[in-house]
Amino acid sequence: MLSNQSNAIKLLPDQLISQIAAGEVVERPASALKELLENSLDAGSSDIQVSLMQGGIKQLRVADNGSGIPQDDLKMALTRHATSKIFSLEDLEAVASLGFRGEALASIASVSRTTIISRAVETKYAWRIASDGSEISSIEPAALDNGTVIEVNDLYFNTPARRKFLKMDATEFGHCEEAFTRLALSRPDVSFTLQHNGRVLSRFAAGVAGKRFNEVLGAEFAAESIAVDEEAAGLRLWGVAAKPTFNRNSRDTQYVFVNGRFVRDKLIAHAIRQAYQDVLHHDRHPAFVLFLELDPSLVDVNVHPSKTEVRFRDGQAIHRFIYHSLNKNLATPTGMSNAATASQAAHNPFASQYANSPNYPQHQTQINLIANQASAFYETLFGGLKQAVDSQITENLTPFLGQNFDVQSAQTEDFSLGFAVAQIHGVYILAQNKLGLVVVDMHAAHERIMYERLKNALDEKAAVPMQPLLIPVSFNADRLEVATVQEELSSGQGNLQQLGFEFAILSPNTLAVRAVPTMLQDADAVTLARDVLKDLREFGATRALTERRNELLGTMACHAAVRANRILTIPEMNGLLRDMEATERSGMCNHGRPTWFQVSMSDLDKMFMRGK
Repeated sequence: MLSNQSNAIKLLPDQLISQIAAGEVVERPASALKELLENSLDAGSSDIQVSLMQGGIKQLRVADNGSGIPQDDLKMALTRHATSKIFSLEDLEAVASLGFRGEALASIASVSRTTIISRAVETKYAWRIASDGSEISSIEPAALDNGTVIEVNDLYFNTPARRKFLKMDATEFGHCEEAFTRLALSRPDVSFTLQHNGRVLSRFAAGVAGKRFNEVLGAEFAAESIAVDEEAAGLRLWGVAAKPTFNRNSRDTQYVFVNGRFVRDKLIAHAIRQAYQDVLHHDRHPAFVLFLELDPSLVDVNVHPSKTEVRFRDGQAIHRFIYHSLNKNLATPTGMSNAATASQAAHNPFASQYANSPNYPQHQTQINLIANQASAFYETLFGGLKQAVDSQITENLTPFLGQNFDVQSAQTEDFSLGFAVAQIHGVYILAQNKLGLVVVDMHAAHERIMYERLKNALDEKAAVPMQPLLIPVSFNADRLEVATVQEELSSGQGNLQQLGFEFAILSPNTLAVRAVPTMLQDADAVTLARDVLKDLREFGATRALTERRNELLGTMACHAAVRANRILTIPEMNGLLRDMEATERSGMCNHGRPTWFQVSMSDLDKMFMRGK
């Protein structure tokens, strides 16, 4: 029981209720922009113009030519749980509009200075209403040709503690641009314009879906994508999916819309991931813009205030449909069937290397296996092999054992992983030691070595040694990547330098890598930079360099490790084995997988049933 009157249960004031709701609905300027854009689309707009100041924190303005809000409804528009889109539980269960909760405008108005000017269809005048946090003005006449203009100023001006959680203007604008992009992709039939600080950055004319995808995601994505359009049992999946060759190091080009609404759904994501499973490396991500259409009554969109989560009545059927639709289209991508042979050759690192070799299977010499020619047969197969192997061992072990040594004694030296004898499919190293056969996953092993070196460098010197690039590498970056670099450079904390990187901002959408960690200088600078910036953006520099430091270093180490299908020389393989022996925890990679296995002579004898 409550002990005194001060702890008695009371109704919260409406203003406080709205501000609490705003914490869920209006997480940042991008959240407010999403809600306003959805309202404009629900109003039947064919042209939407967005103008932002200081990343949307100072001002966020959305103007449309939709049906407008009648004078008598303006005050209700700023009232919680007031909506024109649903009126009953049946409406909610089959809602087709993007908005329906009646919370967005009231939540936005409770934490900003908001003005709405609107002229309803077939009315002579426009009307204006304003809110200053808790105070709502009277309705006044205004000038407007048609549609609605909503202007949100000074977001979180009356909740300063919440405003402190907002990032720099450039970062907040990056999130706003992403929200704008999603809505622009969802409605190719609507024209969209985006301005920031008075400058037009994007203008998309109304048109067909393919043209919009090309404009928003770029010509490279369009050229490397296949069209998807499948229907079954009242379900339709259409859009574009990138070929496996156009893959990404993050999920930044993945857009799924359910009945026109952008969603993040685990069930859909799993179905898509399974469809790509056999054609895409596990640490890469596919790119796609996909639209799932179904009866609105079969999907619940009222799962979360952000309306980006959904729940399907028959999730298994949806999963099967999406998986089979994508799997079918990825199996026969346009333009691949006529080039199957060339494609196989291009992806087989051994084909071109050995195609003209006399030992290639197609050119194998026919051998006469007459009994009395047995000795000649063995001489044909193995003649000169022992001499060649002994010579190769001597040559390849010299860097590790010195110039003067005996081959036979060298093979019995105490090297736990022994000496390399071959490489299998560009993935595994086969080595011989005292116990028998050693099988090494070369990428996993090298990744652990680089990871430990990066950790040691950061522990010993508080910074990873940096290698300036002779020619800086520039690349097209998205707004959030540029904003992350801008934020790091302006902070003056030197977080990028600690990790061994130096970046420069060349333009609003171009970055240059001027230096990389010395031990990663052979890695792909652009891919490495993108992954590091992604980690810094998602977790913040301070957290990335403290509690998530090892994950960040693991990402960097993965880029430096030798890739599958890389053909190594015997000296390179032996060099890797020696590094493994000198590296702590080299038996497991950063992700917990084993890096090598020992197969003893007795195990080999059992396999071949020797001695039985």
